[in-house]
Amino acid sequence: MRKAMLLAMVVFAAGPALAQTPSASRDLCPDRPGLGTPPCTVEPGHMVAELGLGDWTHESDAQGRTDTVEGGDLLLRVGLTEHLEAQWGWTAYGHVRSRDRSDGAIERETGTGDMMVALRRNVQNPDGSGISIAVMPYATLPVGGSAIGAGDWGAGLLMPVSFDLGGGVAFELTPEVDAAVDEDGDGRHLSYGSVIGFDVPLGQAVSATIETSLMRDDDPEDHSTQALGGLSVAWQPSDAIQFDIGLTVGLNGASPDSEAYVGISRRF
Repeated sequence: MRKAMLLAMVVFAAGPALAQTPSASRDLCPDRPGLGTPPCTVEPGHMVAELGLGDWTHESDAQGRTDTVEGGDLLLRVGLTEHLEAQWGWTAYGHVRSRDRSDGAIERETGTGDMMVALRRNVQNPDGSGISIAVMPYATLPVGGSAIGAGDWGAGLLMPVSFDLGGGVAFELTPEVDAAVDEDGDGRHLSYGSVIGFDVPLGQAVSATIETSLMRDDDPEDHSTQALGGLSVAWQPSDAIQFDIGLTVGLNGASPDSEAYVGISRRF
């Protein structure tokens, strides 16, 4: 897995000497980083590959502590038409370490993630300019292990929206409704909510995104509402590549305490 990650990093960071990127009329618009989803689509003849190099989620309560580390979180986006793209996602590595506070027992589990397939259909301004709107149905396939896999198939629908407020600032909204997999890995239940945020330029090549999300999860075993806040920064040294880093914190007791991540995106 380490060799595959190293190879992926070399390919992502490679300049024109290794891969000639066809000229693109649209700005690079990755899904990474952050909690929300952009409404922009990849123009036909291009592919955007996005790789989560590292992700650490920490959860702690009176019963115990759980730390989840993931790597090789890959998303491929392919432009099919001016307004339509296809997506495929998979996580190559996940490690979960749980510690029980009552007796100090530690459990460890390692595995791969489930597969995600999706279509994003933009209905207004596929480059993300002005007022941009899209619909995005998706499905998850249970090919992963028990460590970070859900155990059953799931599905959902997102409706990403962005509003250009001028000066490079954009307001972003991502409402969604899901048939989320039950906690026991068998069956599905209703989950719904939204992400709202602002994308703010910090310079010619650097931008920051400030977000919050509220998601209601009606799992049969434990109904809950998660509230998260996030801050991420992205740097685009060229029109074909982006590096990002971000931090998400839980805003209530039903949410993970924190999540830190770093990644890279490349247009081909």
